[in-house]
Amino acid sequence: MPAAWYHWRGEDLVLAIQLQPGSARDTLAGIHGERLKIKVTAAPVDGRANDHLIRYLAGVFDVPRSRVDLLAGHSSRSKRVRIRRPVRFPDEIKAAVT
Repeated sequence: MPAAWYHWRGEDLVLAIQLQPGSARDTLAGIHGERLKIKVTAAPVDGRANDHLIRYLAGVFDVPRSRVDLLAGHSSRSKRVRIRRPVRFPDEIKAAVT
């Protein structure tokens, strides 16, 4: 049974994320309730944290930024993101999603 923080939509992976902007470093910080907690260094000003999150996830899943979509939560710390056809899975979540 899949965890509440992700689901597959065909070949696309949809993640429920709890974002913590203004962190000392970018990291996948484990599960926070029913969301994957991600910390990013960018401040939550003028969409910078959202842009940084998209760049970070593109690198983590080895896809171009154009294949990472912010579906919900543009002005919230609770977000839903789609990664279209992810190539690589980080060790922190590989067992859950593959």
